[in-house]
Amino acid sequence: MPERIAVLSDIHGVLPALEAVLAEPDVRGADLIVLTGDLAAGPQPVETLDLLSSLGERAVWVRGNADREMARFRVDDTGAPDPISPWAARQLRDDQVALLSGLPLTVTLGSTLFCHATPRDDEEVVLVDSPLDRWATVFAGVPDEVTTVVCGHTHMPFMRLADRRLVVNPGSVGMPYGGAGAHWALLGDGVSLRRTHFDVDAACARIAAESGYPDAAKWADYFVRSAASDADALRVFGPRARDSA
Repeated sequence: MPERIAVLSDIHGVLPALEAVLAEPDVRGADLIVLTGDLAAGPQPVETLDLLSSLGERAVWVRGNADREMARFRVDDTGAPDPISPWAARQLRDDQVALLSGLPLTVTLGSTLFCHATPRDDEEVVLVDSPLDRWATVFAGVPDEVTTVVCGHTHMPFMRLADRRLVVNPGSVGMPYGGAGAHWALLGDGVSLRRTHFDVDAACARIAAESGYPDAAKWADYFVRSAASDADALRVFGPRARDSA
């Protein structure tokens, strides 16, 4: 396994946040950058994917539910969780849709498994306070030699043990819940949850000016500024976590 891995999740097409994280010395110096899904569904989808593709072989890509849905949303937005996802899907080039459609559900490096939501499903919800029997169900079928699982999806950073297995969620680069800034993680000699601060006012103004999404300014003002707290998000996600148990 590489010595240092930067994990970026849930970028959601927020280019200024991604640029800020990629400028971090520990990200520039990482052996690999693992992208754990939901990369482009947001206000700057084409530019975000182009920047990620420029990382070349340093980037390891994992599929998120929003990535999987992009191909369908180009022609049928039935069931779309929000209007920006179908809009973003229609902006993508054919090669970008093909890239997202071909991503794997999981990637394992050494004893660490990377996924978007859970190892078995790209939109299943588990939370930091999910009970151990729920984690046992989610991890059924994961090989015993996997001692760390890195996931994303819920946009809230955490680390916890689940029956001797370390679970890491780096939080969201582009749509954080619980505090503004781009959240990510560094794996190496231990695990470090990181937050990159950037000029949020400038980022929101740039998104409003450069994105063709009609409600880009309103979208950025809510999501990039992290208007939703972690408590707000847990109230929404909690029932979903219980219903999928």
